[in-house]
Amino acid sequence: MIKKEMIAMLLAGGQGSRLGVLTSRMAKPAVAFGGKYRIIDFPLSNCINSGIDTVGVLTQYQPLKLNTHIGIGIPWDLDRNIGGVTVLPPYEKSGESEWYTGTANAIFQNIEYMETYNPDYVLILSGDHIYKMDYEVMLDFHKESGSEVTIAAMPVPLDEAKRFGIVITDENKKIVDFEEKPENPRSNLASMGIYIFNWKTLKEALIAKADQPNLDFGKHVIPYCHENGVLMYSYEFTGYWKDVGTLSSYWEANMELIDIVPEFNLYEEYWKIYTKSDILPPQFVSSDSVIERCIIGEGSEIYGQAYNSVIGCGVVIGEGTVVRNSIIMNQAQIGSKCTIEKAIIDEYSQIGDNVELGLMDEKDNDTRPDIYNSGLVTIGDHTVIPDNVKIGKNTVIMGNTAAGDYQDGMLDSGKTLIKAGEAQ
Repeated sequence: MIKKEMIAMLLAGGQGSRLGVLTSRMAKPAVAFGGKYRIIDFPLSNCINSGIDTVGVLTQYQPLKLNTHIGIGIPWDLDRNIGGVTVLPPYEKSGESEWYTGTANAIFQNIEYMETYNPDYVLILSGDHIYKMDYEVMLDFHKESGSEVTIAAMPVPLDEAKRFGIVITDENKKIVDFEEKPENPRSNLASMGIYIFNWKTLKEALIAKADQPNLDFGKHVIPYCHENGVLMYSYEFTGYWKDVGTLSSYWEANMELIDIVPEFNLYEEYWKIYTKSDILPPQFVSSDSVIERCIIGEGSEIYGQAYNSVIGCGVVIGEGTVVRNSIIMNQAQIGSKCTIEKAIIDEYSQIGDNVELGLMDEKDNDTRPDIYNSGLVTIGDHTVIPDNVKIGKNTVIMGNTAAGDYQDGMLDSGKTLIKAGEAQ
């Protein structure tokens, strides 16, 4: 029988609805990040850098881009005969098809996969956070403390604590209580959604709570363990960790990569971030272009000016165009004489000539002010924007738009332009 000390289960089925049109055609972990990566590259790279060679990736929502990206795991050295990476979508069982209804339900439905490896420990991860963590150090802590469940936690400002699962510990880091999104938090130690379980403990808890609708770790499994006297410890993490769940936090995390001394460094030799890279020629920078503080992916051609921006692979920025404080994703084409300020332009979009983005006064978005805010212009993938239009702040555009969609050649701040048939 195969025996693995610890296997990882990576939850990557999330829709990421707070990222708006960026996730209308792909799962959140597949969204591009940092010029050449996708969000899922970070936990996957953490696994291989921590010596974990068996990872189950649980997918559900719009999985095509994610599945294509992961493939058989070659970029992460996870193409192995025993172990490696396995994509685990929900599947039809006899008589019924069963979607994953919650984080723990997804793990429960894959008990058989985990049994195959007869692990001592199971590491549960989320596929949509940006961070570097050595899971081996966390496992050492788990073993030394004699813990049955270890929850990675980090301090957050007390006024934000109500958004998280909160752990309350004694002086030895033993968890004495756990509260899921409490109204009046008693501690500022927030669960990061990273858990190490003894396999026996996990299996027992999942089976005991199996009939719970939308079975979830924070709401059901952890409280069940706590109520039944399971020994739980908190592993405190003090490094960089970012939940890029909103457009503004996603934009901020990208911008932090180009700080003079980035808090999150992509260039560390000893902790590489691996990804599936397309075969592309080198970048081309013309003699007239100006570039300051930018990350630029392979195969991009810059004929204009780019300041303080993250530019993906295969991007073209035309002559006389000025891009500032923006994220331009893979294969986007931007015409000449454009002015682009604080925009997120998704993959394969085409921006015409003489287009202005993000230069008007700010107004609240008219459909989803909770998503499209912070002065950003958000443009979905494969969107076409015609020549000579002006587009304001807190706007969202998706689809093949034409001059007739812009009254007087303009889309005012706060407006939404999503063509019929495009996912929202």
